[in-house]
Amino acid sequence: MIATVRTAAALRAALAPWRREGLRIGFVPTMGALHRGHAALVEHALAACDRVVVSVFVNPTQFAPNEDFARYPRTEEADAALLDRVGAQVLYAPAVEEIYPPGDATRVTVAGLTEPMEGAIRPHFFTGVATVCARLFCHVQPDATFFGEKDYQQLLVVRRMARDLGLGVEVIGVPTVREPDGLALSSRNAYLSASERAAAPALHRVLQRVAAGLRDGASMATLAPEAMRALVHAGFTAPDYLDLREAETLAPLDRLDATPARLLVAARLGTTRLIDNIPVQRA
Repeated sequence: MIATVRTAAALRAALAPWRREGLRIGFVPTMGALHRGHAALVEHALAACDRVVVSVFVNPTQFAPNEDFARYPRTEEADAALLDRVGAQVLYAPAVEEIYPPGDATRVTVAGLTEPMEGAIRPHFFTGVATVCARLFCHVQPDATFFGEKDYQQLLVVRRMARDLGLGVEVIGVPTVREPDGLALSSRNAYLSASERAAAPALHRVLQRVAAGLRDGASMATLAPEAMRALVHAGFTAPDYLDLREAETLAPLDRLDATPARLLVAARLGTTRLIDNIPVQRA
């Protein structure tokens, strides 16, 4: 049965026998409200590591005052049951004070990768992500950590942060898990009404159409306006962004070249903000 610990001291005690045995420790940081996408992260971690720790911590520093921190789903009992079924060994569920102790005055920022797209729309976000991940990595001291590619920009930011700080953790991306109709799994999908849920797969369909046009040689300048109109027609607000970016640097692209690229989008459906992305390369 999975063990739940709530302090860094208890976590160190739980992991000490593994370290003495020289076992490879994998880590999956989450904000809870776990679903099949999180289960896939744990499964990848179990395949690559001897033992797996999962954290559940709704991180206050990555939410702006007008965002959904207070109503973000908190389902620890169900989360623990899912993690037990999938085979994780330790659930780390710290209080806010364990991660941000009284008098805390340190934040971690990553330049460059954090500036476009999500960083432009939510300028507070990546400082919160980088800070909490750095602290969790210090608590767990894993050999490898696993992030979903749905949050692709976040994956690159965390990878850069870990490398720049010399934290000694391998940051591994795991492909996005989708519903049969193409909707990327997300804890925020629970906010969608029935009609919004029916409309939501349009986000992925539009990405696929744009990717097909890019592979045929068209430019984003040509494809993006029609794609944005299609999303609005499906019930979304005008997208915050629909960008073609170089896959490693996030440098903007207008057309495909020999460089691996990523097509990324964010838009609201009702009150719920959805993001998605897909890899795309020249045929």
